[in-house]
Parts: sequence; structure tokens; C-alpha cells
Amino acid sequence: MFSKILIANRGEIALRVIRACREMGIASVAVHSTADGDAMHVRMADEAICIGPAPSMDSYLNFPSIISACEITGAEAIHPGYGFLSENAPFVQVVEDHGLTFIGPSAEHIRMMGDKITAKDTMKALGVPCVPGSDGGVPDLDTARQVGAEIGYPVIVKATAGGGGRGMKLARTADELETAFRTARAEAKAAFGNPDVYIEKYLGRPRHIEIQVFGDGKGNAVHLGERDCSLQRRHQKVFEEAPSPAIDAETRARIGQICADAVARIGYSGAGTIEFLYEDGEFYFIEMNTRLQVEHPVTEAVFGVDLVREQIRVAAGHPLSFTQAELTPQGHAIEVRINAEKLPRFSPCPGRVNTFHAPGGLGVRMDSALYGGYTIPPYYDSLIAKLIVQGRDRPEALARLRRALGELIVDGVDTTVPLFFALLEQEDILRGDYTIHWLERFLETVSE
Repeated sequence: MFSKILIANRGEIALRVIRACREMGIASVAVHSTADGDAMHVRMADEAICIGPAPSMDSYLNFPSIISACEITGAEAIHPGYGFLSENAPFVQVVEDHGLTFIGPSAEHIRMMGDKITAKDTMKALGVPCVPGSDGGVPDLDTARQVGAEIGYPVIVKATAGGGGRGMKLARTADELETAFRTARAEAKAAFGNPDVYIEKYLGRPRHIEIQVFGDGKGNAVHLGERDCSLQRRHQKVFEEAPSPAIDAETRARIGQICADAVARIGYSGAGTIEFLYEDGEFYFIEMNTRLQVEHPVTEAVFGVDLVREQIRVAAGHPLSFTQAELTPQGHAIEVRINAEKLPRFSPCPGRVNTFHAPGGLGVRMDSALYGGYTIPPYYDSLIAKLIVQGRDRPEALARLRRALGELIVDGVDTTVPLFFALLEQEDILRGDYTIHWLERFLETVSE
């Protein structure tokens, strides 16, 4: 086992890894920018080292600075958290070239799943159900028109290197295809430096269902059920729950085993998430995230496992600490992402937090790096906290979420907490009857 791990991240996810290290008796190293000198992850780690100025490119995304921090502190492994360098294959290669261990999948698997076309072709070959669409990239408008005619409208044009909704455009009819195609390519080029796009059938009322998988890199893998992440704004998740209100035990076992078998066959190592659109009882693969997800705590809650601990163990060469037969979900869990944003426009709201009080009690978990007197910097993502609740069933989890939100105090900055109070008043949410388009339409209604 490692004796010291460097966490190449910040905020609540850095704290999450530090806590796992402490329970395992492993020393932790925090890295930080000049803007994060007073951050909680810096205070909580066993050691901390500044790696550059505030901009991410000069600090949290700076390969040489992070490798140098390992050499200075003697850290043997790097945990990337999520975001930043967590799915950066060149960084993984640099880590390995310096004799260090990257706590995550191989550079090969990150590349494989980082390109949407390669990922789709790989999953199709492994027996994972996929959305009907183009066979690979679409090089020109004439080819795009041929694909649209073959699979039928509406279609969606997507960047092959995309994510977060960028480089993604809808064409409801053949007349709209040219504009969608050209705009998607332009956005893809600007956002990712790669203008390549592909085309898929557009599903009208799908849910967003993702399957948590875990491999040991030696051909063994398990799944830990699904998370329903259908409540999204601009393709960004805001409310996640497990299990999904739309999935029964038989369906869960079937799609879960398909996913576990797929990652086992490619020798995948560590945590991963296979994401689907789900409509009319059918699953359609959209992408695989080769990292820990923001919403991993809901899976931890219903399965009673520590996914970060398991990441560290597997990276150190240990076998999985559980078998598929030992993984049985219990109860229901919900996570809401709390951002420092001003409603109704969701504009970032950095600033000083005068008072912070986290809710507590049975079945309540708060993952946050806030404290009273902390100043949220304007340079990074606006996520400031994740509130996770668990109950014996979904109604109890919803009641616990309402109670916990009422206890939470974040004074000094605006947050998205009022949105979740509003959602808990909606009959569709209480019934679990929503799709990936539900939240956008709700926000349009309340803003009128």
C-alpha cells in the first residue's frame, strides 16, 4: 500500500480523498493555487504545497508543478479527483513516466472512452446497446444528410471530443440540419480544438441513467447499480438519486451485468461510469466517464462501500474487496448539488461566507469545503457543497432532504438551495416522473 498520496484537485473532492487516506493510514499531500491558500483541503491534509497562481492552467492543470510537488514531498501516487486532470491521458502517461502511480484507469482506456466515436464503437462491439447513428465521424454536410435520412429526424449533432453540452446541436427536420452541423463543428473547434462531429437519433423523452462499474485491471469487474441523473440544466446534473424510480430489480441486474462484463473484457481498472439514455424500456449508450463521478456518494450510501478507498486499493494492486454477490442496494439516496449562484439566471456568486452550518442527523451527509469566514474564489467551478440523504425508501429520503435543506445555513453568498425547495413542491418530482427535459421546462415556466 502507498505511504503518501498527492491529491491533484481542490474543494470538496480533495477533502473526500484526504478523509479516505486518513482512514487507511496514508499520508496526504494537498496542492493549491495562490487563491486557495486558506482552503479547507489545504488545512486538512498532512502536507500542502503551492503549485502556481490562481488560473487553473497555471496551477491545477500544470503537469510540471504537480510532478514536482510529488518529488518534493515523496508522494508515490496521485489521486486526480474529478474534473481537472482526471481524464487527461497525456498526464497519466507523464505520471507513469516519472515512476508514480495514477489512481485511476490506464491512459489507453481514458483515450478509448474520451473520443465519443471510439467509445461508441468499442461499446457496440462489447454488446452494450447504443443509440442509432452514424458509423464514426461525419466529415461533411452531404454525409450528414445521408445519415439523417437513414435514421430519421430529429437527430442530434455531437462533438466527438465533447462534454457538458458543448458542440451539441439539435436538428428536428432536414431543413435544420445544415445550421446544426455547421454550428456544432464551430463550437467543437472552439471548445476542444477538434471540429469532428457525429450524428445520433434524438430521443424525445429519455431519462439519464448511469451505471457505476469497478474493475481490478485483471479482468474482474462488478457493477454497483444505477443512478438517475435526469434532472439537468444545460446538460449539467443538479439532482441525482439511486436507485432510479424508473428501473426495477430485474432491469438493474440485466444492464448492470452487461456493463460489468464489458469493462471486464477490456481489463479496465478502477471506478468508471457508463451513461445511458433510457426510453420505453430500452438503454442507449452515450458515453463512459473514466473517473469518480461528482454523484458517487449516492452509490456509496445505498451499497455501503467507500469508492475512493477501493480506488486506492486497486491502484496499489489489491483485488476488489467485494464480489457482485455481496453488493445489494439498501434503501434510497438522493444528492443535490449546491452551487454559489444567483437565481434565476444561475450567475456565479463568489464571495465571503460569513456563516456556514451543515445539516446533520440520521441519514444526512454533507460534502463541502466551506467554513465561516472562507472566501469563495471566482476562478473555479461554482459547486460549493453536495447534500446527500438516505432513507429506507424514496419518500423517507425526500422528507429527509427537505428537513436537511431547512437546517443548512450559507450566509454571505447566494446559492441554489431555493431551487431544491421548489422542486420538492412539484408532484412530478415526488412521483419520480421526470425526463432530461423536465428541469429546463420547469425553469422556463417559473421565469415567465
